[in-house]
Amino acid sequence: MTTANLSRRSFVLASLSAALSATALAGCGGTPAAVDDTSTTTDDAAEAGTGAVDTGTLIVGFDSAYPPYGYVGDDGEYTGFDLELAQEVASRNDWDIQLEPIDWDAKDTLLDSGAINCIWNGFTVEGREDDYTFSEPYMLNAQVVVVKADSGISTFDDLAGKAVVTQIDSAALDVLEGDQADLAATFASLETISDYNTAFMQLESGAVDAVACDLSIAAYQLAAKPDAYAQLDEQLSAEHYAVGFKKGDDATATTVTDTLRAMDEDGFVQQLCEKYADQGISYENWCLE
Repeated sequence: MTTANLSRRSFVLASLSAALSATALAGCGGTPAAVDDTSTTTDDAAEAGTGAVDTGTLIVGFDSAYPPYGYVGDDGEYTGFDLELAQEVASRNDWDIQLEPIDWDAKDTLLDSGAINCIWNGFTVEGREDDYTFSEPYMLNAQVVVVKADSGISTFDDLAGKAVVTQIDSAALDVLEGDQADLAATFASLETISDYNTAFMQLESGAVDAVACDLSIAAYQLAAKPDAYAQLDEQLSAEHYAVGFKKGDDATATTVTDTLRAMDEDGFVQQLCEKYADQGISYENWCLE
């Protein structure tokens, strides 16, 4: 397997490369378009795939401040549960892999442009089914609320008049603006921030009263500072993680699903879960059979 490209390459160059690759693929096989039929040539290029099955490269878009799924390790390298899954999937399919840290709110633009060809980073399916082609779900998840251990907040009712923060464009924000909008209306404020690491720094400092986040993020933070935080028993929602691809990239989604299933059957997934157990990952939450 080619070593992951961890450099922050120009997205313009990445998009240009994807476009050139798509054009090359469109010229292979089939009946050549007439020289003056520019519309047909354009259509063929647009239809050429940019997924890993087509290009031989899995370009993973991820939030580099989203432990334990994707983050910067102590050695300065990108690591995490999802990134290691992605690297193994690429290896077993003889794909190259590129790990691309992204601004989370730019993920759709990057996916559409071909700068990345999947989103693999604790990516919630629910509420996004119409926007992406997904692998089959592989991890159970939930949206929960974390407070300071000595806050006196123990139920959702106690959040009335409190300042709550969550990540921008996150599943927690979707829930609080959707099914749990009535609960959010009781908050003094619902703020958004670029990453959860900063959100928990604000919680610890007292700048906010609670963080709404994924269960996996809560587990990670509680494992790191068990005496500092407490998770409320009530959940905002229950959901699942899957790998997101550009709409229509069914071939790559199916290949990734089949490979993940094989990785579970041969014990790789359980071993990886055990590696990240001290960061809140549990094999009991693996749901792809």
